[in-house]
Amino acid sequence: MSIPSQAFEQYTVAFYNLENLFDYQNDKHILDDDFTALGRNEWNETRYFKKLQKISDAISQIGADFTGKLPAVLGVAEVENKKVLNDLVNQPKLKNHDYKYVHFNSPDERGIDVALLYRADVFELLESKPLSLLIHNDQGVRDTTRDILYVKGKLAGTMLHIYVNHWPSRRDGSGTTEYKRALAAQTLLKHIEQIDVDGNRTKRLEKDNTFIMIMGDFNDDPENDSIKKGILPYGFDNITAPLKNFHRGSLNHRFKWNLFDQIMVSENLYNDIPGDLYVHKADIFDDIMLRQWKGKYRGQPARTFAGGRYAGGYSDHFPVYAVLRRNQLY
Repeated sequence: MSIPSQAFEQYTVAFYNLENLFDYQNDKHILDDDFTALGRNEWNETRYFKKLQKISDAISQIGADFTGKLPAVLGVAEVENKKVLNDLVNQPKLKNHDYKYVHFNSPDERGIDVALLYRADVFELLESKPLSLLIHNDQGVRDTTRDILYVKGKLAGTMLHIYVNHWPSRRDGSGTTEYKRALAAQTLLKHIEQIDVDGNRTKRLEKDNTFIMIMGDFNDDPENDSIKKGILPYGFDNITAPLKNFHRGSLNHRFKWNLFDQIMVSENLYNDIPGDLYVHKADIFDDIMLRQWKGKYRGQPARTFAGGRYAGGYSDHFPVYAVLRRNQLY
């Protein structure tokens, strides 16, 4: 007889691109005009709080089939500011679970940032900082894209170094923008080398482990060079890569599945050290509740906007997540 998963001490760590989680107030410092009542998207209080309700409902169920609890740690992308994060964690499905968040305003011209939500009852925040991406075009003009968010903390007593990413988009073509994502990988690795100078992420030590989790929307698939050559050879495993196939991914573009949303972990998160956390499994939370349920886009993510039309869905991305378990003490 199999042992129920709830019998183990385990925690969900997840990432979710929230698809333009803007409030409905105009901010003169960013390009958010579309997300106002008079803007192209006719974004108003009713639509805003409907999205918050749907997103919070989705978050409350990520990994719950395995852990029986809400995510301990959740990286998010495409959030406008602290107000939307505060409104999100105060939604009925989340507000009684002690969620806090880490957020810094980035130089992104649209004002969309990354952030980290965490349950303060199981995660102790120790340090956080934004890592700026200094990317310039051929004319020397800076591409003001999202920062990488670095967070150091203890998950149920185990030290974790977490990086939340939303790398430059492919809007101008995957080939012409490839160098931007390569530079993002270099920026990430430079900081990793600073916090792990001895390369402990590749060793299964019995103490002083440097456990690292890299999550985000990378705007590249697992097989692309920015991931396959830019990160994985330096002591990391892409635990979400096996999830991608012809029928499955975290987003769908022109009826083709991509897995831009990924979680990578340091090699030492595969271990049997008594008392330490280890990676048990990874998955895409692509429950039917998050999908289009009819029409030619049936099965794809139920978006907030589709083809310029308000659709009232969740997001154009599915969340991805990992379940961490604690090794038994002998």
